[in-house]
Amino acid sequence: MRDDVTRDVTAPGRRSLLRGVGAFGLAAALPGLGACSAGPQSTNDTGSGGSGRDRTLTAVIGYGNDGSWDPTQTASAFSMAANNHVYEGLLDTDPITRVPYPALGTEVPSDRGATTWHFRLRPGATFHDGRPVTADDVVFVFDRILDPKTPTLAKGFFESWLKEVRRTGGDSVELVLKFPFPDGLSRLTLAKIMPRHVFGRPGAWDDAIKGLAVGSGPYRQTAHHPKSNTTFEAYDGYNGPRRPAFRRMNWLTIVDAAPRVARISGSDAGAQIADNIPYANIGRLEQGGLKVAGGAGMNNLFLMFDTQHKPFDDVRVRQALHYAIDKEKMVRVALKGHGKAASSFLDQGNPAYRRARTVYDYDPEKAKALLRAAGVSGLGINLLAVDVSWIVDCLPTVKASWDAIGVRTTLAPQETTAVFTKMDQRQDYQVVAAASDPNQFGLDADLIMHYNYGPQNLWMRYTRWAGHPVAKRLFTDMDRATREPDPARKRAMVQDYIDVVAEQAVLYPVVHNELMTAWDPRLLTGIRAQPYPGINVLQATWV
Repeated sequence: MRDDVTRDVTAPGRRSLLRGVGAFGLAAALPGLGACSAGPQSTNDTGSGGSGRDRTLTAVIGYGNDGSWDPTQTASAFSMAANNHVYEGLLDTDPITRVPYPALGTEVPSDRGATTWHFRLRPGATFHDGRPVTADDVVFVFDRILDPKTPTLAKGFFESWLKEVRRTGGDSVELVLKFPFPDGLSRLTLAKIMPRHVFGRPGAWDDAIKGLAVGSGPYRQTAHHPKSNTTFEAYDGYNGPRRPAFRRMNWLTIVDAAPRVARISGSDAGAQIADNIPYANIGRLEQGGLKVAGGAGMNNLFLMFDTQHKPFDDVRVRQALHYAIDKEKMVRVALKGHGKAASSFLDQGNPAYRRARTVYDYDPEKAKALLRAAGVSGLGINLLAVDVSWIVDCLPTVKASWDAIGVRTTLAPQETTAVFTKMDQRQDYQVVAAASDPNQFGLDADLIMHYNYGPQNLWMRYTRWAGHPVAKRLFTDMDRATREPDPARKRAMVQDYIDVVAEQAVLYPVVHNELMTAWDPRLLTGIRAQPYPGINVLQATWV
């Protein structure tokens, strides 16, 4: 089964570009990118080798590397993780605590509540082609993000609170906010600074989608083979705070669980670290001397309803289907104990978590009563689902639970791309089961909820719910909470509108689960398991 759980949630009209692969128009002009290829290559054809501290770090990533690599619009687990090693923001964040630290900017602004933040760029910072990073490059990226005519995912993280970014000198900029927004400091890591002289050329953004990556970070991309692997090399010109510890890295994309586990296990293991480890393999890997650790966060199985398809326009039907699911059985059987039944849209580890007023504890009798109250009987559901391995493992529990309340259920797992192509083409559907982890972007509840429930959000277009009166009030309440300056009051407002989201159950999690990472502690140190897809080795090194 495939484990490619992430996707790019930008405007539907750009979907074909997001999935595009091909040669890069600028590859020949940029050092180290001449080997970029359009098709799968041997994962051994990477220049790997060396010995001691010069040997290649080989990682196995359980997600595809053929999604968009454009930092302003990608949600691909592979490319987001890679971009964190290739690019820098003015500030970046610790991969676990998400606390911001200076990256291209020389310091974190001391006044988080100011409406203007000033940044001076790190002296001597250069892009991977040797050209200096300038204020013009910073303005170039933020102008793209804030451009109302340019559809990017990053726009949703900035446009509500950031008015503009101005050049104040060759190596200095200021960010002008619409109102005080302290959470914006940690979001600056989502605005990766890209060279204007590269990506300002005609067609260059399409090349970025296909895999072209030129940043100022500690590692530079040296080859990119979609559906196979991407390689990196330490950038000798890097002078920032996260020095590269590995001379070379080879990241393999292996979305099928069995070969992914095989690649990191046994005496002839070809990799030192792998993410997205299946729960059933944890014991065997640990017995083989590997360290396996999990990160609990927002990663979840959610149900999404087409609210224009009767009877799913009735909130009672949506609630009934949630109440009917035996979530504790799902956690016990499918997740092997590595998860929790959702008691809010947010996971229990989120700083803003509060148990929602509506919690869908297992209650089949209440589910039946809600269906009767809605006048629904003899309901049949074709459950469209992504074929992510752990999602597929959960589907039999959903079917058994719904069948038990008289809802005839047919399971229809398909490749992730196929499922969301149907969504993009506005094909008719009833219910979708899929996976999501907005913790890739950050921990703050405002970001997470706007990612899923913004009025122009792609998810809301899929559900066809944005025009509903309850939705319109929800969006207004969300915007009011964004602008609220008092932290305690803001948190209460966020929790209040999360209660509305829970009650409406238009797009809502069933369970939150752990994501497991495995590595060889005899070879690597400094590894920390992330609660979201991908890996981060910026503070790791050889033993």
